[in-house]
Amino acid sequence: MRVPFIKMHGLGNDFVVLDRREQAGEPVGPAVAQALADRHAGIGCDQLILLEPSASADFAMRIFNSDGSEVEACGNASRAVAVLHGRPARIETRGGLIAVEADGSGASVDMGKPRFDWDAIPLAEAMDTAALPLAWDTLENPAAVNVGNPHIVFFVHDLDAVDLEAIGPVIEHDPVFPNRINVNVAQVVPDGIRLRVWERGAGLTRACGTGACATAVVAIRRKLVPSPVTVHLPGGALDIAWDGDGAISMTGPAVESFRGTFEWSDYA
Repeated sequence: MRVPFIKMHGLGNDFVVLDRREQAGEPVGPAVAQALADRHAGIGCDQLILLEPSASADFAMRIFNSDGSEVEACGNASRAVAVLHGRPARIETRGGLIAVEADGSGASVDMGKPRFDWDAIPLAEAMDTAALPLAWDTLENPAAVNVGNPHIVFFVHDLDAVDLEAIGPVIEHDPVFPNRINVNVAQVVPDGIRLRVWERGAGLTRACGTGACATAVVAIRRKLVPSPVTVHLPGGALDIAWDGDGAISMTGPAVESFRGTFEWSDYA
């Protein structure tokens, strides 16, 4: 059985999209997601995106990381899906309902309200998420926030001096984070924030939309930057706005790369 797919990316964070809003297909699970995401033997992507019908929104979006784990939210994928859909929509995700609207070569996404309670991250025990009493090597004074998925954010003076590829997986799998965590290391610069992200289940990524949202929220709470703020990632920039109370707005580019088909039995 040949299955159509759409390859897209947002700032280099790339996706294989299976659009099943009109026609159902075979069940997708961790093994299929991992096989399709493999860059040597599969199509290759950071995340597999599955679009399905929804009873509570215009459609539903499921997100699988390259290691096969299913996650709650993905900001870059939300923009990509907005571009694919081509008109305003409300999308059901495991992290809650989001609103998207295509805008020129990209999209704007209403990511919903950030959550700061320790059990919303979640953490293994009660802590002040605005200033966690935790440190890993030289990374200290972090904050935690859930923006549809869980993030820890560190601000440093020299972003390039941090070996995120080494320390990222250590923090991601620390027992203090029962559901693992996305790791953001940021530096405030004159034109906004520089950011690198170790993404839970995917590793170092060229861009992470929820990471940009989480980092901007923490920076605004700490009065390090005003809103809106431009967050500069290795793959490009995102504009994040948050008024300190309501929903986060994220704006940035997303494009379709190509379309194709694959034989389901090769990956199932």
